[in-house]
Amino acid sequence: MLSYNLSEAKGPLYKSLYQFIREDIQSGKLKANEKLPSKRSLAQNLGISTISIENAYDQLICEGYIYSLPKRGYFVAEIENINELKPKSVPKSEAKINIHERGIDSDFFDFSSNRVEKENFPFSIWAKILREIISQNESQLLEVSPCGGVRELREAIANHLESFRGMSVNPDQIIVGAGTEYLYGLLTKLLGNDKTYCIENPGYKKLKKIYESNGAKCLAVDMDEQGLSIEKLRSANGQIAHISPTHHFPTGICMPASRRYEMLAWANESEENYIIEDDYDSEFRLKGKPLPPLFSLDIFGKVIYMNTFSKSLASTIRISYMILPEKLANLFYQKLAFYSCTVSTFEQYTLASFISKGFFEKHINRMRLHYGRKRARIIEAIKRYFSENECQIIENDSGLHFILKFNTPLTDEQFKEILSSKGILISSISDFEMNDKPQSSHEFILNYSSIDMEKLNSSLKKLREALI
Repeated sequence: MLSYNLSEAKGPLYKSLYQFIREDIQSGKLKANEKLPSKRSLAQNLGISTISIENAYDQLICEGYIYSLPKRGYFVAEIENINELKPKSVPKSEAKINIHERGIDSDFFDFSSNRVEKENFPFSIWAKILREIISQNESQLLEVSPCGGVRELREAIANHLESFRGMSVNPDQIIVGAGTEYLYGLLTKLLGNDKTYCIENPGYKKLKKIYESNGAKCLAVDMDEQGLSIEKLRSANGQIAHISPTHHFPTGICMPASRRYEMLAWANESEENYIIEDDYDSEFRLKGKPLPPLFSLDIFGKVIYMNTFSKSLASTIRISYMILPEKLANLFYQKLAFYSCTVSTFEQYTLASFISKGFFEKHINRMRLHYGRKRARIIEAIKRYFSENECQIIENDSGLHFILKFNTPLTDEQFKEILSSKGILISSISDFEMNDKPQSSHEFILNYSSIDMEKLNSSLKKLREALI
């Protein structure tokens, strides 16, 4: 029977129990395929509710640490490489970090837009903070920002990540920039354009253009049901793997723990290997707590973490950041410190205050509730218009999009053309395939963040008509 001291647990009990069990699995105390106690017996032993046990088990199942079998119970998952990732000797760096959419016709109903609703931006609070910043920080606003961003913003981001994602981050490892595209360019200069960069297929085609425009070789590596294929990554002889393990776009795949440890093991095989973790919409996991990033599992300094405020605040707020491993952060300040920070100091200080005063966390909580309700209403409407035989909804309670799989003899292109003629725009999974071979998955992406709910029913009716 598992026994843990939860008397001093901070926050929800399920979160502490989940952490205890995960640590026992990672350390090898709980072996692969070992049976875990039932929810009721463990609840009685620990003196907590079965709901807390269920929530902890659900989180562990979602991350791939355990699995359940009908009428048999819960078991520890078999995770390759988990015991190999023990630090033998982590090299110390001698260097010191130097601290000093397009426009869419309004007549179209757009299922493909990933913008956020302008009505939900906290204009009044943002304006109030900006006025305070201008009146109280006049001299600082006109000073040149350090290349990595102003200290106040980097500290605010580090504190937010610690409370929201459980990430322990040195603010000096954070580099702020105007959008992830700019930061990818910096990374290419930092890591070298003589490396082979591998991205997910299907995936974001713009990434390939960004890396190639910076003179680097970029290859699209196929995915399987767990994420980027390690076997195909090795076959591509890539050194840099660009992945989105928490919520892949467009498939929505969440990389389980077993594949995450495989990725970390691959990264540790060579000094030149690195993982770029794109955590673009991690704030919007609608059930349970956000999944731990790959960065938090990395003990060798092989994961570069990327995130943006474009999804959580507004598409037009071009503020993103990356967190470099200590060795790369030192190298950045040695090689690229001459670059100026591309975000205005006015915006940096405003965002720093917005985060540090708790407004950002309140905004995220409000938007998670809003998007959760909106998502539920959209799914309910879809089920009213389509039978399960006509349309399958594929989702994993994360992010701002899910997949609709239609049962139709039409090709993806034919289906989209018919919908376009009816005033509806939609993207398919096949649109994000990198191999340029015509194919039809019949899987379509429904981005729901900016959907006009008043026009939803009429648009679903047109979708239904296109199937007939």
